[in-house]
Amino acid sequence: MGGGFLVKLLLMGIVNAFGVSVILSAWQAQSWAILGVSVALLAIADWVYFSRRALPLKYLLPGLVFLAIFQVFTLAYTGYVAFTNYGTGHAGSMQQAVDAALIQAEKRLPDSPTYPLAVVRQGDEIGFAITDDGEVRVGTAEEPLSVVEDATVGDGGVATAVPGWEVIPRAQLLTDTTLQQLVTSLRVPVSDDAEEGSIRTREGSKGTIYSSSLEWDETSQTLTNTETRVVYSANDRGEFVGDDGSRLPTGWYVNIGADNFVRAVTDPSLAGPLLTVTLWTFVFAIASVVVSFAVGLAFALIYNDPRLRGRKVIRTLLILPYAFPAFMSALLWRGMLNAEFGVVNELFFFGSTIGWLSDPVLARLAVVFVNVWLSYPYWFLVSTGALQALPADTLEAATIDGAGRWRRFQAITLPLLLVATAPLAISSFAFSFNNFTIIYMLTEGGPAFPGNQARLGATDILISAIYKISGVSGGVADYGLASALSIVVFIVIGVISALAFRQTRKLEEYQ
Repeated sequence: MGGGFLVKLLLMGIVNAFGVSVILSAWQAQSWAILGVSVALLAIADWVYFSRRALPLKYLLPGLVFLAIFQVFTLAYTGYVAFTNYGTGHAGSMQQAVDAALIQAEKRLPDSPTYPLAVVRQGDEIGFAITDDGEVRVGTAEEPLSVVEDATVGDGGVATAVPGWEVIPRAQLLTDTTLQQLVTSLRVPVSDDAEEGSIRTREGSKGTIYSSSLEWDETSQTLTNTETRVVYSANDRGEFVGDDGSRLPTGWYVNIGADNFVRAVTDPSLAGPLLTVTLWTFVFAIASVVVSFAVGLAFALIYNDPRLRGRKVIRTLLILPYAFPAFMSALLWRGMLNAEFGVVNELFFFGSTIGWLSDPVLARLAVVFVNVWLSYPYWFLVSTGALQALPADTLEAATIDGAGRWRRFQAITLPLLLVATAPLAISSFAFSFNNFTIIYMLTEGGPAFPGNQARLGATDILISAIYKISGVSGGVADYGLASALSIVVFIVIGVISALAFRQTRKLEEYQ
């Protein structure tokens, strides 16, 4: 019961409090998988840190937990989404799609009276209190309107006090935008009979009855339009299809197998642009690594010569691009490469209007150039360190044997450098393969391919294409296809890295 134990007890109390809050949240959301995992992790943590036999796990458990949450879970969930049609129009369950369809088909009843309305609150639950022929009736989204006794009605027939409920002041409603959104989206059923409609309000002081033109039959899983008599049936693609061939705009996500992977290579609107993007991704990654390494190595060879004066100052200047934030550098180059007022055209091309970012070929060259400008200082530092670590006796022996500079570089310096830098080159290739920042900040993937619904462009690489397809930047979201492409990128990077690391073992023969 020393000080260390008390500190551990305090920390574990915080961990348990956080774990219990996650468990309760999962219970309320009915997310049973997260609830089960949370209970298991909390029980394991308590056992590990209060047991005297699990000493190694006391150090390993935090890392294992973070690995499971941020890596294993992410990969597993991405794989799950890749085999669904999750995206715009298919973002919820069937019941949510039914509710959305009923709401979208709601219309104000022609003969609906207008009721004085007050917004009431009970804890975190919001409801409506309407005054109907002197009676105050209260309801929420889950509970239909019911009469409340002993309610007080003020001027205009609006309820001012409702037993068991807090009447939200009008002034608060007018100043709280979040509350306004909750109130305007709230629908309170008039009764248990859904056909009688629900109360809605637009300004929070008057309510009217709205009724949906669709009827839901849970037994047959059909929605029927009461006006046109069209029957919409659920299909295995997560859609409600009418007997006249029409479809309701809102569906739900279902498992569609490998359709996303197949669509990526067979859909004419996607296959062509994605193939171009994939080829360009490899070109961009390889060119960025090779050119950056070559430039960095060249500068390292030049400024490693002890006869050169001012080497420290020049080396400091050469690594400045590496010290500057990449996204700021990309934005700076975006301005300098502007066709109309950019510094590059003004100073180096006599004010010519050269579309560095609007022409597909020039835009790709500009992206590679800027990425090399940002990357070569890294290779300059790495190569400088590797050169200074080379065995001087080996180079001296080669010189005595009559080997010239090029021969020494080709047979000794470069192979020994590759032994140290090859693993770094592989990681640099993986980084460039997924270098979203330089693409998005410099060109945003443009110029766009003509007639492309996914808004892909000539400088898009796979990661920026996935970003656009996911709909995070706007437009139609297709999380299933984006997840499928993410898996492809993961596999490609993994395979290339494994093969490359296997080949680098051969370089060890030079040691």
